[in-house]
Amino acid sequence: MKLREIAERLGCRLEGDGELEIAGVAGMENAGPEHLTFLANPKYAPKVKLTRAGAILVSEALAGVPIACLVSENPYLDFARALEFFYQPPRPAPGIHPLAWVAASAVVGVNCSIGPFAVVGERARIGRNAVLHPHVVIYEGAEIGDDFLAHSHATVREFCRIGNRVILQNGVVVGGDGFGFAKRADGTHFKIVQSGRTVIEDDVEIQTLTSVDRATVGETRVKRGAKIDSLVQVGHACTVGEDNIICAQTGLAGSTVLERNVLLAGQVGSSGHLTVHEGAIVYAQSGIGGDVAPGARISGSPAFAANEWLRAVTAYQKLPEMLKTLRELKKKVDELEKHAKSTAKP
Repeated sequence: MKLREIAERLGCRLEGDGELEIAGVAGMENAGPEHLTFLANPKYAPKVKLTRAGAILVSEALAGVPIACLVSENPYLDFARALEFFYQPPRPAPGIHPLAWVAASAVVGVNCSIGPFAVVGERARIGRNAVLHPHVVIYEGAEIGDDFLAHSHATVREFCRIGNRVILQNGVVVGGDGFGFAKRADGTHFKIVQSGRTVIEDDVEIQTLTSVDRATVGETRVKRGAKIDSLVQVGHACTVGEDNIICAQTGLAGSTVLERNVLLAGQVGSSGHLTVHEGAIVYAQSGIGGDVAPGARISGSPAFAANEWLRAVTAYQKLPEMLKTLRELKKKVDELEKHAKSTAKP
């Protein structure tokens, strides 16, 4: 594809040879003369002089560098868009494989592809253009919108609701039982029926081996545009807000509410029955024990303001030295007090 064609399709300004043939996209270190690369973070600008790429996506045209430029308001986003010009994941042909099982009462939309050993339960409903890879299981009464994509071993449990353009990666479980038990007098545990459901709204993607539990009563809900990474646990009756980013190994205890545009970095834990308000960022390995204010940045376990946490963790490394100094000062004070008493007039 010629560079000028890419510029037109992306809506970028071209600086350089528009007739240059581009065969793919690559990072700066691995790119060759046939590749388009990108510069999104200014701290990597020195690497531009070393790249062999034929063209680069940048926010400002580069001076003194013999490389064609596509000037973009968002180079990283346009790099992601350009990837789609050169690679599309394979899509199975429409149809139901002979080794799949679809209940007679299920409704499957047009242009769907249902792979071998996939199962669609009684009274389930699936919209148009869905792709169910091998071993996907859709339980009884589940309702799924258009353009659904489920990779192998993903499961949607009974009566759950899924919107349009939702992607479930391998091994995702939507609507597994919430972790609910009542203790009997003798100390044994009585399982509480999880009668609620899980609702996944439009344009959500959930990565591999993540569980979004159904509610005891009511619902667990993942709202429009949220992206959930691998190995995440979303407990019963939680709400994940619009456009949230939840990174790997995060765990949300029951009834955690995340408002819109919240970011939880890896290995964050929430104690449940709390609200993380709009725009908050929780840094990696933080433990959330209470509500988080809108726009806050918090760190640590228990988590508190990130700027204070940075000062605290810096001081923590110096504690042995500070303790030694404190003991020496105390010893000197004791000696001064002892001397003062011995020289005091009667």
